[in-house]
Amino acid sequence: MKKLIAEFIGTLWLVLGGCGSAVLAAGYPELGIGFAGVALAFGLTVLTMAYAIGHISGCHLNPAVSVGLWVGGRFDGKDLIPYILAQVLGGIAGAGILYLIVTGKDGASIGSFAANGYGAHSPDGYNMTAALITEIVMTFMFLIIILGATHKNASSGFAGVAIGLGLTLIHLISIPVTNTSVNPARSTSQALFVGDWAMGQLWLFWVAPIIGAAIAGVVYKFIAPNND
Repeated sequence: MKKLIAEFIGTLWLVLGGCGSAVLAAGYPELGIGFAGVALAFGLTVLTMAYAIGHISGCHLNPAVSVGLWVGGRFDGKDLIPYILAQVLGGIAGAGILYLIVTGKDGASIGSFAANGYGAHSPDGYNMTAALITEIVMTFMFLIIILGATHKNASSGFAGVAIGLGLTLIHLISIPVTNTSVNPARSTSQALFVGDWAMGQLWLFWVAPIIGAAIAGVVYKFIAPNND
């Protein structure tokens, strides 16, 4: 239960910190943080939680990460569904807090609410194929970073830094394509509040990250077994 609470809190922070920076601060006139700031914010959420809850739950914060670690032989399958449920619920809670903040002024609108999308709902108009490739490849690389940084032969104590900076780089690459998901819980939390088109496109932001993560789990298990 403690692990699930930690995953709930961590995913709440990821959504509130990452999506919150995109919704509240990215476009602020003249002083906005822009894409680079949003990318850094997502990386910082994972970096801070890695050291806050990593020793409790492993700090997955992401159903795709849990799947990739399971496929890679680093995570017990019996915990997979409970972890995913805790992550999704934590993400929704984070989005709920963000919704209350965003709507806390007269005439406020949540707009796209940092939801992930493709086609007309891609920040720069990228189609479904481009979005699918981006999310698969970016999640694949994210899991390679995670599996490598947390390998028993890796330098201890620095995994959180590598993973946080890895997520920052992923956002720097892919925000213009899909608003960057690589995390089904993050995508679900925002889509539920946007509804309509976001819910209609949500399938891609579950399927693609899980495919990418599963492939990474197989590849890394082959190139660097944990029993080396």
